[in-house]
Order: sequence, then C-alpha cells, then structure tokens
Amino acid sequence: MGQFFPDAGQFPLEDQIKNLGDDELLDFWEETQYLERMLVEDDETENDHSVEYERVILQELMLRSCRRTLAAGR
Repeated sequence: MGQFFPDAGQFPLEDQIKNLGDDELLDFWEETQYLERMLVEDDETENDHSVEYERVILQELMLRSCRRTLAAGR
C-alpha cells in the first residue's frame, strides 16, 4: 500500500515511487495521465509534469524488471 509523506516536497519523486508496489505504481501512472487530460481540456495548455512522471515511472519499472531478471538467473 502507498504511504503518505507529510513533507513530500523534501523527497524527490524518484524516491517516493520506490515505496510503491508495482500495481500502485501503474495506478499512479494512470492517474497522472487522467489528470493531464483533464488539465489540458480545461486550460488548453501542456503540463510538463506528466512527462516527468511518466519518465520516472518507466525508469523505475525497467529497473524492477532488470532486478527480477537478474534474480531469476541465479
């Protein structure tokens, strides 16, 4: 289950998502995509945050996949 950090501004996004499980990480990605669509529809402007979220989430998923592959090869 995800955890709430009261002072989340002190922790980089990369560190925050490391505490999420795979399903939670994918849910977070889905929610950022949904919010991005809503913001673009309302403001008709681009939001660079979703691109950063997507980059960080994909990076974390690739890292986890590599770890699983290495662990399975032992």
